[in-house]
Amino acid sequence: MTDLFIKVKIQQEQDLPFALFSKPDSDRVVGVFQKNDHIYFLETFEEKGFVFAPFDAEEIPYIPLEHSDIYVESVHSKNYYFENNVSKTATIMGKDFFEELVSKALESINDGEFEKVVLSRREEVAVPNFDIQSTMRRMIYQYPSAFKYCFSHPKIGTWIGATPEQFLKTNGNAIKTVALAGTQLATNAKDAVWGNKEKTEQQLVTDFIVESLEGLVREVTISSPYSVKAGNLWHIKTDIAATLKSKKFLKKVIRALHPTSAVCGLPKEAAKRFIRKYEGYEREYYSGFLGELNIDLVSFKTLQTDLFVNLRCMKVMKDKAQLFIGCGITKDSNPEAEYLETVNKSMTMKKILG
Repeated sequence: MTDLFIKVKIQQEQDLPFALFSKPDSDRVVGVFQKNDHIYFLETFEEKGFVFAPFDAEEIPYIPLEHSDIYVESVHSKNYYFENNVSKTATIMGKDFFEELVSKALESINDGEFEKVVLSRREEVAVPNFDIQSTMRRMIYQYPSAFKYCFSHPKIGTWIGATPEQFLKTNGNAIKTVALAGTQLATNAKDAVWGNKEKTEQQLVTDFIVESLEGLVREVTISSPYSVKAGNLWHIKTDIAATLKSKKFLKKVIRALHPTSAVCGLPKEAAKRFIRKYEGYEREYYSGFLGELNIDLVSFKTLQTDLFVNLRCMKVMKDKAQLFIGCGITKDSNPEAEYLETVNKSMTMKKILG
């Protein structure tokens, strides 16, 4: 066991908060180990540390740099090999329930209540021998281009994930974000072919981000949409870059973007009301955001923020885990096809459970 995971074990024994993460295409795992069990919340967004934000709440927890020890360890995914075992599902939100939920959303879209809503469901999977070290290594091996993490806090719980989606990246006044939508299973083909449903969904996400940034940034540049592979799935991605009009606008930008239309819908408030009323469970930290705020925890350069949307994630509880998976619903959606999309997405997490 390495020093990093010895420290993890000590934190667990003392019931203290910590976060482990490995950035996309990085050969390093960073550990942030809080020295007390207090829960801290952002106030000015000028704080430095590791943020773990919920989907729908005003208070945003974080692990402060000033109250933490930082460990950095080099890893190489090629050194790991794991069988692709898939854990058996214990309980699943019913297929019929989810398809009825999608049908209800389509009625609301046709009635003009919103253009898009992102609906999700939970699965419970048995994890009798969950181990953070082997799980992190599996994620690093399986998903090198994702943001891999484990976050644990006695007052929040233990969450792990491998998300393909950047929420926001800053370097001084320069900011970058992405619009990511559309999903299909990867095949032997070199590229993905997208239908109108996926293209429309992608454009809605892009438009939402650009409109949300209006008045807060200048010099906005938008790339053409292109296909990216995340694990066994293809997505459509658009890169968006801009310059903050003021360094003090970071809080306003984060509040304006979260939750994005990629995890909530458009218009945001109408979609959120539908989710609260009909989805049937609390998302908690699924589809929130997480990562480094105002600090690069490897180089310790300040004014650098690197946040990701909390997708392809699960909450671990004793001998079971709750998986969270969702998909975007637009007027061209098909209920059965959307359910199958969530099944495909659920494989991301199932593959890393031993």
